[in-house]
Amino acid sequence: MSDYIVRATAADDAIRAFAINSKDIVQTARDNHNTSPIATAALGRMLSAGAMMGVMMKGEDDLLTLQVLGSGPIHGVTVTANARGEVKGFANETQIDLPPNAQGKLNVGGAVGVGILRVIKDMGLKEPYVGTVPIQTGEIAEDLTYYFASSEQVPSSVGLGVLVDVDGSVLQAGGFIIQLMPFASDEVVEKLENNIKELDSVTNMLSAGMTPENILETVLAGLDVKFLETTDAKFVCDCSAERVERSLIALGDEDVADIIADGKPIEIKCQFCNKAYEYTVEELIELRNKARGGKRK
Repeated sequence: MSDYIVRATAADDAIRAFAINSKDIVQTARDNHNTSPIATAALGRMLSAGAMMGVMMKGEDDLLTLQVLGSGPIHGVTVTANARGEVKGFANETQIDLPPNAQGKLNVGGAVGVGILRVIKDMGLKEPYVGTVPIQTGEIAEDLTYYFASSEQVPSSVGLGVLVDVDGSVLQAGGFIIQLMPFASDEVVEKLENNIKELDSVTNMLSAGMTPENILETVLAGLDVKFLETTDAKFVCDCSAERVERSLIALGDEDVADIIADGKPIEIKCQFCNKAYEYTVEELIELRNKARGGKRK
């Protein structure tokens, strides 16, 4: 089953809900970056959340960036997503090994540490929207629940999970975001809270064969869930030789001259997908000349 996001409403539009199956996305990220299990789990939760938050954006060209920057050994995780279900991301450190947490699970909170969670929404306006909150647990789902309530004033429940096999491959990945509208009645809120209290973990639900629709039916049981649409979700990186060349030129004439003076070819890797771009000294000279408007110096 390919990855996808389902969007739904419930309780006469008093609740909006999203759920994702993101196993292929997380496996692609794991393959690209050769992440250790904890890094896979942290990056995978961020990718799952980012993909769902991306499809919340209204405009076709809107972009969302989700970041955690913490004191833990992973140092940070960055994810970007768009409204089409395309997402990419990377962890600052990919090889992390920590003892399990108190629940015997991968210690994502320990890997992230203390710091901030930042959400940047670029909607084509003069300035992007930036929301920043302190990290609460580092487990990502709780941090996003806090972000939605404090920064966007939307009471929410976020569930995220990544299950990693003994060989490091991704067995399951996915999650959900449930949001209450301001006019939700006390009865609806109470019913939802009770459902969430009884809820199994995301990875257990996925391991039991549940689809994103099944997960939302469980979370929203008794609240008349209505499914609106599904969106294919995938790991997509839009890096290219042209972009890398632009970034090289942006370094400035002096820095490029220093690289050329070393007399060795260079390799530049995309942070998001780890694709390598190689340049010989001759190609670097050509790039520099192009930046100078063809003047050879």
